[in-house]
Amino acid sequence: MIQLSSLSKSFGERVLLDAVTWQIDDRERVALCGPNGAGKTTLLKMLAGLEEADGGEVVKPSALTIGYLPQDGMVHQGRTVFGEASLAFAPLLDMKAEMHALEERMGAADVSDDEQAAMLDRYAELSDRFRLGEGYTIDLQVATVLTGLGFSRDDYERPADTFSGGWQMRIALAKLLLGRPGLLLLDEPTNHLDLDARNWLESYLREYPHAVILVSHDRFFLDAVVTKIADLNLRTITDYHGNYSDYLVERDARLERLRAAKKEQDDEVARIKMFVDRFRYQATKAAQVQSRIKLLDKVVPIEVPAERKRVHFTFPAAPKSGRMVLELSHVRKAYGPLTVFDNLSLHIERGDRIALVGPNGAGKSTLMRMLSGEEAPDRGERQLGHQVVPEYFAQDEATRLEPRLNVYETLSSGSPMHMVPAIRNILGGFLFSGDDVYKKAGVLSGGERTRLAVARMLLRPSNLLLLDEPTNHLDLDSKDVLLDALVDYGGTLIFVSHDRYFVERLATRIVEVGHGRAESFPGTYQEFLWRKEHQASGSGPSVTGAKATAADNHEGAKARRREVPAGGHGPARPKAQVKAGPQPEARSPKPSQTDHRAVLAEQRKREKARKTRLARVTDLESRIAAHETAIKALEAEMSAPGFYEQRDSAQVQLTRHQTLMWEVGELMHQWEMLSETDESDVSGDA
Repeated sequence: MIQLSSLSKSFGERVLLDAVTWQIDDRERVALCGPNGAGKTTLLKMLAGLEEADGGEVVKPSALTIGYLPQDGMVHQGRTVFGEASLAFAPLLDMKAEMHALEERMGAADVSDDEQAAMLDRYAELSDRFRLGEGYTIDLQVATVLTGLGFSRDDYERPADTFSGGWQMRIALAKLLLGRPGLLLLDEPTNHLDLDARNWLESYLREYPHAVILVSHDRFFLDAVVTKIADLNLRTITDYHGNYSDYLVERDARLERLRAAKKEQDDEVARIKMFVDRFRYQATKAAQVQSRIKLLDKVVPIEVPAERKRVHFTFPAAPKSGRMVLELSHVRKAYGPLTVFDNLSLHIERGDRIALVGPNGAGKSTLMRMLSGEEAPDRGERQLGHQVVPEYFAQDEATRLEPRLNVYETLSSGSPMHMVPAIRNILGGFLFSGDDVYKKAGVLSGGERTRLAVARMLLRPSNLLLLDEPTNHLDLDSKDVLLDALVDYGGTLIFVSHDRYFVERLATRIVEVGHGRAESFPGTYQEFLWRKEHQASGSGPSVTGAKATAADNHEGAKARRREVPAGGHGPARPKAQVKAGPQPEARSPKPSQTDHRAVLAEQRKREKARKTRLARVTDLESRIAAHETAIKALEAEMSAPGFYEQRDSAQVQLTRHQTLMWEVGELMHQWEMLSETDESDVSGDA
């Protein structure tokens, strides 16, 4: 579908691509991976036509449409959110406007018969094209995507320019998804999305009907979406089929083979050079020496990517805290007329690993500030436990660095003496090497400042960590350094993160924030989603109280963490938690009987739902047929001579025709959705 032919790109002496030939086919979902500075964003810009290549070309079909989402910098003005997103359907909206203009003109008294006939032909053509382009479901499609990306109904009519930069990027993403370009280019699309929006985007991209190329530092997102990895390294692109976890295994195996081949080549070259040096000046060996010199000239050195350093780090020791670490009792917090929390209570015990989840704006950062003591509640009490040493990493932690200190001084000034020898290793793990350690904090980029702030946090002794979005702007290697350290951390952890892999690996308790409350769910994030799904259907376990005990939260927590594999996927459903102490004799039915009854109940439930859908489909089909009959009758009436002589009555019929067309479009969409659901059920039963 699209091909790079001998493509080259460099900036000064730094070569990013050297005569690269590469291809992506339709419907492939490809992730660009590689070290920082390898040229991933530059390649996306060249594919989008925003950057020129130094050599070679990008070969693509003339009819191919390309949509590109940059990392940031998108601003929308002059329209509402809904209006801005609807621009993705600009050709259909132009058709709609022309159809309305034709309706107005056809009702005019001075229209000749020939002109009226021509307008009717044009109207019929536009109407068919509008229907085939799903023009009658534009509003439904826009609302679906905006809702999936986290916009509420109240946001639809708000001016787009009143939203912050992160929400501006969501608007841009919504327009791209609705436009459905033949090649979708996404540079860090999850940077500004919360977990719910990321989960929705995963599902959307899995079903996207065209090709997708994306760059992301979210491992779970890559595992869920992509079907191929394009590794951009050493000025070329290497393809790996499968998701990101598959890529890691295959890449490491390939690197081992490359290193072995490189060692064999180096050994052979060294042996040949030794022969040349030994016999260079012996006349009897001159021919053999010359032969080996020519052989050396023909050797093409095998290049091996630099080995990525794995930094293993242990938090400095801190005193053991009491069992109760932190407690909020009947807390209220409001900003003017907006009440964020009312009568909130939250109990945190030693060893808790709590992830705060909820949509953007639900109050997660507000709750973190109250827990850390940075912000006092309007009412209620915050109680800190015995010997608790907290460390708080705020969302804006990077802006709190002292700009006059260099990178090394920033870390050494706040770390214990016995941790000073580890500073260089930590900095290397967060991509500060060589002379970078002498840069002033004030001249660092936003991403560099975030990495430095995270590194500084790791060197401070604490037994309670409160982390608000610590993974923002971190690449995958830096995330691994932080994640490994936190997995081994022996204190209490409370964090907010929109990185699903990060949450899956760390959390043993989920606190859902929203609607003025904070509800506690023991278990991993995967188990939390399972419970939410089954609560929605009325068959799941009840939500635990906000003061869930440590026994409820942590019995078997280590076992749960062991159950989460390296790919970050938790169990399909929660495992039963074993509680200490003798258990009463069970009086419930035998497991086989219980399972059989559950299966029968589930079958009856599914059959009932299926019959309901079939009845709904039949009803929709009859309504569609009735509407189409009415439309045909109206069109016959509209084409009759003298129809437009009575302008008022003609306008009524035109309006009714338009309304029926819109209703048919909506009914057809509902029919397709129900039919697809029924087909998927049939295939699942099979």
